[in-house]
Amino acid sequence: MDYLNFITNEIHTVIAATVDQSGLPVTCAVDIMDADENGLYFLTAKGKGFYSRLKDCGYMALTGLKGESTMSCIALSLRGKVKELGWEPLAQMLKKNPYMEEIYPTAESQRALTVFQLYEGTGEWFDLSKKPMERFSFSFGHVPDEKNGYCITVVCNGCRICETVCPQKCIDFASTPAVIEKEHCLHCGNCMEICPQNAVIREGKR
Repeated sequence: MDYLNFITNEIHTVIAATVDQSGLPVTCAVDIMDADENGLYFLTAKGKGFYSRLKDCGYMALTGLKGESTMSCIALSLRGKVKELGWEPLAQMLKKNPYMEEIYPTAESQRALTVFQLYEGTGEWFDLSKKPMERFSFSFGHVPDEKNGYCITVVCNGCRICETVCPQKCIDFASTPAVIEKEHCLHCGNCMEICPQNAVIREGKR
């Protein structure tokens, strides 16, 4: 819930990705209007291509950034299922985001709008402003947490060769097999590429 509130209140405008009828990616800027324990809420006009892609696919991904430069930046990415809620939640969205009434100033013009909910999916927090950097994965809705990144298996003999190529020095050699500190891992894959024992494997789909 903290992640969903952060993307709503601290980032607000995100880049959203959907796919067109040819399966090609299309991006657009979207304002996240609200968040609660059931997901994120945003709106669009029913005449837009974005609306059609959401209805056709029922799935979207988004990324938002907060920070003045790369090294002060927090990135928050989510992906998951969406559904149309329609006209009923619109009044609440406009109350929380009154600037929208400058874009759609009359009740008649607002009839073009409809509310969508991103109701289940997975996300990732990536913070380059911390030393070492931090990353955390999470899920919301009825989606179980999924493993991702890299893991060192029992084949590891503690040779520490992977230590020489890890940019964040996030491999703990206090025991064998060594352990990757996933909250600081960049997912660069150097450890897997260099390991002479082939002890490092990639987990998950991301």
